Amino acid sequence: MTDRHTAAGAPAASMAPAWAAVFSMSLGVFGLVGAEFLPASLLTPMAADLGITEGLAGQAVTATAAMGVVASLTVAALTHRIDRKLVLIGFSLLLIVSNLIVAFAGSVEVLLAGRLLLGAALGGFWSLSTAVVMRLVPEASVPKALSIMVSGVSAATIFAAPVGSYLGDLVGWRLVFAGAAGLAVVVLAVQLATLPALPPRGRSRLSTLAVLMSRRHIALAMLAVLMVFAGHMSLFTYIRPFLETITGIGVTAISATLLAFGIACFAGNYLGSLLVARSLRLTLALAPLAIATLAFLLTNLGASFPSTLAIITLWGLAFGTVPVAWSAWISRAVADEAESAGGLLVAAINLAIAAGAAIGGLVLDLSGVTSVFLTSGSVLVLASLTVLAGVQTGRAPARA
Repeated sequence: MTDRHTAAGAPAASMAPAWAAVFSMSLGVFGLVGAEFLPASLLTPMAADLGITEGLAGQAVTATAAMGVVASLTVAALTHRIDRKLVLIGFSLLLIVSNLIVAFAGSVEVLLAGRLLLGAALGGFWSLSTAVVMRLVPEASVPKALSIMVSGVSAATIFAAPVGSYLGDLVGWRLVFAGAAGLAVVVLAVQLATLPALPPRGRSRLSTLAVLMSRRHIALAMLAVLMVFAGHMSLFTYIRPFLETITGIGVTAISATLLAFGIACFAGNYLGSLLVARSLRLTLALAPLAIATLAFLLTNLGASFPSTLAIITLWGLAFGTVPVAWSAWISRAVADEAESAGGLLVAAINLAIAAGAAIGGLVLDLSGVTSVFLTSGSVLVLASLTVLAGVQTGRAPARA
């Protein structure tokens, strides 16, 4: 196959966009993130069936996240000689095997083994995803393509937890994971049919990560990413206690509120592509500032359910722009090492998720849920200032 790109690594202006392949990437995201979210809605029956505590069953999530960090930092280097299509296909195979292992797990050890495989697939896929999308469409279409791919996260957010919980009650948690394996087979088939050959490009090494972090604008960007996702996750992890204690609503209203958040987040993915096309820097800076403002508003207006519903819906819309904007940042500011930079980004996000939940829990125990929202809002404001102060969003120079 003729190389569809210039020597510098950017897509050729005249290439035809491979939108079907972009859709297959979005479908892959949906399958991976959906599998990641499933234990949250099936934790109780999983624990009861395996004869373990819910806390121990919850380590299935921890195992996935931990392996995701390792995979995101190492996959680009370990697979740098392999066609990217084959690598992505390999991750889809891991997704199938992982779900089947979990579905047939007879012990917590087997369960965790399956979830570790999922973490490897999830972290590896995300670390390569932006670089792959950059090779599938012309440069001008990259923001739109990234929003399509990232929409798989929002779709998984909307469907995985509620559908998993509902089906788990009907057919049992094991058949839910077996169904997730079936979905992964569909993902594999679509990727085989639509992804073009993507010969390896560049010289990714583990040392490349250190070289990237030595660039001041990349180090600042990773700091901003840590603050954005830590601030968001400390809010989102403890939104239910807030809704129960401050807003005073029940499970049905909480579910409706979270569904509104997920739908708005889906719309935010596409809003993000429009905003990035106008100004990447402002999009990166305004999103955390908007979420911080909404967090502060919740602490004052959270007792009113209509106000809370409106604020959380706007929060979902604002957050939907975040992954699109940071993926676009890689495609512009670190285009010369997009795969390694993608690994750094995914690792930073996973660390931020863990830190945000942990710090939020500490603040919750010490000072209450309102303090969580005030603290998280402050962190998000700092993230916005960091972006404005020194995150470079211009085109990265091509490197030999």
